[in-house]
Amino acid sequence: MKIIHLAEQNSVVNQFMRELRDQDIQKDSMRFRRNIERIGEVMAYEISKTLNYAPVDVQTPLASTQVAVHQDEIVIGSILRAAQPLHDGIFHYFDRAETAFISAYRRYTNEEHTQLEIMVEYMAAPSLEGKTLILPDPMLATGGSMELSYQALLRNGQPTKTHLVSVIASQAAIDYLQAHMPEDITLWVAAIDPVLNEHKYIVPGLGDAGDLCYGEKITL
Repeated sequence: MKIIHLAEQNSVVNQFMRELRDQDIQKDSMRFRRNIERIGEVMAYEISKTLNYAPVDVQTPLASTQVAVHQDEIVIGSILRAAQPLHDGIFHYFDRAETAFISAYRRYTNEEHTQLEIMVEYMAAPSLEGKTLILPDPMLATGGSMELSYQALLRNGQPTKTHLVSVIASQAAIDYLQAHMPEDITLWVAAIDPVLNEHKYIVPGLGDAGDLCYGEKITL
């Protein structure tokens, strides 16, 4: 698996990351969502450089010209619910893409909240056969949600290219995905954090991205 780590470069993404992590700034849920969207937009721009292009004739009011336009059929996935702003940011740039939605969430299996399983219960997706799949998940803690979501989507066909997109990944998730995902997949990540604590949260991380986007949830 190829890894593109944006924190290794100086870019405006660092400002978005600072605001996402800051415990005071992140209390503004609208700004928090927008910063994740903006990272999705940057990721989409970077991914666009890897696509296949062909010239298309365009008639302006003065003359005809050609513009190179990508030819890839794109499907953007979304792992509900925290991935929605990241999905939206990517969708702003690939606005003709098809979309896929999948539910994948963690469920703790002991009272101490140190052991968990990933639940995948719902999927709505078009055919992926021969297409370019972009699968965003803002927080890669263990990597399990991303892997299971990818495997579930493969029921609808084999994409030609797959791009995984994340805001923050733990080193443990990176190691897991490298061991369990195909080598030709690319992971685009804004930051890689060193620690995964006993509750499977990324440290330093930023907290619960879903709750910061949409409010705290009641777990039944």
